[in-house]
Amino acid sequence: MTVLKTSMRNFFAHKGRMALSAVAVLLSVAFVCGTLVFTDTMNTTFDKLFATTASDVTVSPKEAKSDDTPQNGKPESLPASLLEQVKQAEGVKSAEGVVGSSAVTVVDSDNKNMGSSNGAPTIAGNWTQNDLRSMEITSGHAPRGPTELMVDADTADKHDLKLGDELRTISVAGDFTAKIVGVATFKVTNPGASIVFFDTATAQRELLGTTGRFTQFNVVAAAGVSDTQLKQNVAQALDGTFKLQTAKENADENRKDVGQFMNVIKYAMLGFAGIAFLVGIFLIINTFSMLVAQRTREIGLMRAVGSSRGQVNRSVLVEATLLGVVGSILGVGAGVGIAIGLMKLMSAAGMNLSTDDLTIKATTPVAGVLLGVVVTVLAAYLPARRAGKVSPMAALRDAGTPADGRAGLVRGLIGLVLTGAGGFALYAAGTADKASDGSLMLGAGVVLSLIGFVIIGPLLAGGVVRVISAVLLRPFGPVGRMAERNALRNPRRTGATGAALMIGLALVACLSVVGSSMVASATSELDKSVGADFIVQGNQRIVPQAQKAMEQSPGLAHVTSYKELNATLTSPDGKTDDSGVTAADPSYAEDLRRATTAGTLTAAYGKDAMSVGSDYAKAHGVKVGDTIDVAFKGGETAKLKVAAITSDDSALDQGARYISIETMRKYVPADQIPPNTIMFAKAKEGQTEQAYAALKKALDKYPTYQVRDQTDYKQELKDQVGQLLNMVYGLLALAIIVAVLGVVNTLALSVVERTREIGLMRAIGLSRRQLRRMIRMESVVIALFGALLGLGLGMGWGATAQKLLALEGLNVLEIPWPTIIGVFIGSAFVGLFAALIPAFRAGRMNVLAAIATE
Repeated sequence: MTVLKTSMRNFFAHKGRMALSAVAVLLSVAFVCGTLVFTDTMNTTFDKLFATTASDVTVSPKEAKSDDTPQNGKPESLPASLLEQVKQAEGVKSAEGVVGSSAVTVVDSDNKNMGSSNGAPTIAGNWTQNDLRSMEITSGHAPRGPTELMVDADTADKHDLKLGDELRTISVAGDFTAKIVGVATFKVTNPGASIVFFDTATAQRELLGTTGRFTQFNVVAAAGVSDTQLKQNVAQALDGTFKLQTAKENADENRKDVGQFMNVIKYAMLGFAGIAFLVGIFLIINTFSMLVAQRTREIGLMRAVGSSRGQVNRSVLVEATLLGVVGSILGVGAGVGIAIGLMKLMSAAGMNLSTDDLTIKATTPVAGVLLGVVVTVLAAYLPARRAGKVSPMAALRDAGTPADGRAGLVRGLIGLVLTGAGGFALYAAGTADKASDGSLMLGAGVVLSLIGFVIIGPLLAGGVVRVISAVLLRPFGPVGRMAERNALRNPRRTGATGAALMIGLALVACLSVVGSSMVASATSELDKSVGADFIVQGNQRIVPQAQKAMEQSPGLAHVTSYKELNATLTSPDGKTDDSGVTAADPSYAEDLRRATTAGTLTAAYGKDAMSVGSDYAKAHGVKVGDTIDVAFKGGETAKLKVAAITSDDSALDQGARYISIETMRKYVPADQIPPNTIMFAKAKEGQTEQAYAALKKALDKYPTYQVRDQTDYKQELKDQVGQLLNMVYGLLALAIIVAVLGVVNTLALSVVERTREIGLMRAIGLSRRQLRRMIRMESVVIALFGALLGLGLGMGWGATAQKLLALEGLNVLEIPWPTIIGVFIGSAFVGLFAALIPAFRAGRMNVLAAIATE
């Protein structure tokens, strides 16, 4: 009880000095809890949607998958005659046929895409009784003929659609136009999909290209019949093998598909939260180390009057527990606020999430508080252990005397060993022959080198700070020299503060190098290999009518088709590979100049010929002239002769196996031939600009496809990498903020620790301006120390990662010097910002009161 009282008294007596550490715990816990609440809410939203849209039993083709579209662009379907068999099954109350397809694009009269902007699908189908479970018609009526359609209310609101507006639907089967006659509103939250409904006959004809077929049957159980029993009864009534699912099985499958995506988001965000926690540990260690140093006399007196080492140790750990509890509880509340903010942000981006579905599981606050307290207590353990070692004689010393002025020899040796091991692992990663092996070594190298740098930070502080000071601080005379000596006064403290900033900036530098190298490599590869003037692709396969418009566009020397087919290859060694083949026109050899290790690529586009990649050839012992059995899905099995082996030392089409369009048509039925995945075009000599404009105009009616020349394509790639990096930098910002708080905290406690010293300096003539400048300079030096270590370490990681990317064809290493230099200079401003409050408080000190401080 005495320990608890002492800890409570000390905690509240120094609550101001604990504030920034509490904020660090708060931010880290808030990020964790916000991530959990946000992802749990998204899962709840989808769970409700899946639960209300699934009928008691669904019957679909055996090959049907919830997240896949067949290669021919048309959904797998069932003959309508089977519906009568389903209705005759025992226990069936009702059954209806459903037509649905996500391989569509819907545009308005201005050719503006009505689909979601957040990647959610556009779904077209027929209006059924099952839809009434999740939606209700709130305006107009259901479609009754080929010229009518109904849209969901969210899409109507987003695009300002109203009854009577015309929409054009684009599918593999063709284009058709219909007027809006109804609007249906979801009874549950629609995460963002755009939905259009037609009458059954129109949906069959325009989406499936035929009548008398359905993509699935919805079956409703009679009273007293379970879903499981109904599933068994329907299975007995049907002739053939089909995919039957109960409502729970259907929802579970959909949930699994969404869950995989959600897990990626959740664990990525938790990873960044973990980085923030790691940075926060340094802040907490510094806080308690400095508090223990400042209370040396107090602790010595406690030891002199009978307190044991264990009691002193526990006293500090109880203070840490209180800090963790307060910061974590506040963090849980802030986390809910972050989750709501993310939901609003996603809604603004087009993904509808309602606070009505806000999900806070009991495990979330428990996990947040437990994590915050455990991390805080662990971080405070070393300072607590150091406090327990304070002897009663310490009561005779001045408070604030550092326990040790330099890092210990053992610590330095351990740090050097770990840094050396990390460097060796990075070297091994950079010289690895396989990316998989190199990735493991890269991970080990990053972890070991990071820990090593953290441990030897105090050793590095002396040399690095002196170099930085010689360049930046010496011109400021005595004030600059005092700032340098203050930064060097306690190397362990400077090292820990700089390490917090080092971690975040090392990741920034690493990702910047990787991103720049990826863009530079891809740009170099495009310049070297791509001969086409124009590239056309979109988020769906290119429908035949868009292909026709492209082929009829004036000013083009040739247009190249590129189709991906599902097929199983059997090599001469008897092994199978089901990764498929690529069918293209012979002009593709001009559009993408692929190097070959044997044979000629033009020969691969001949009759019953093909090419394979060098990795495949090496793995299976394939040579030019060998025959490979290719079993086309939905078609025949062909015996194709290998006419070329392409080099896989490329990032473009790595591992692709080429056949000609004519060979494909010989073995694949017309109704199974897939639309183009991408298309290429070459302009006639001297007509590039005119052909570009004409091609864009020809595809205006199909906004889901983009026409790019090589310049556009390079810029698109650069923009995509830039967006990804910006998102990562945004997530790393939390760690940087916590690191900045660490600098502020170190300076603030350092000012308190040096109160008497500051008073004496003011008494002998140091002005307030000079005092503030000295503290600002000290802060800048510490920030630049952390930045220098972090950027250097990060560039080393990035360069090693690029060596692994080179194994995948990305061969160019590019250091983004403007970014690196900008971050380094920005770190100096971070140091200035961090010093504002501590410098202001130091300048306001009363000189006599400061001198009189014990």
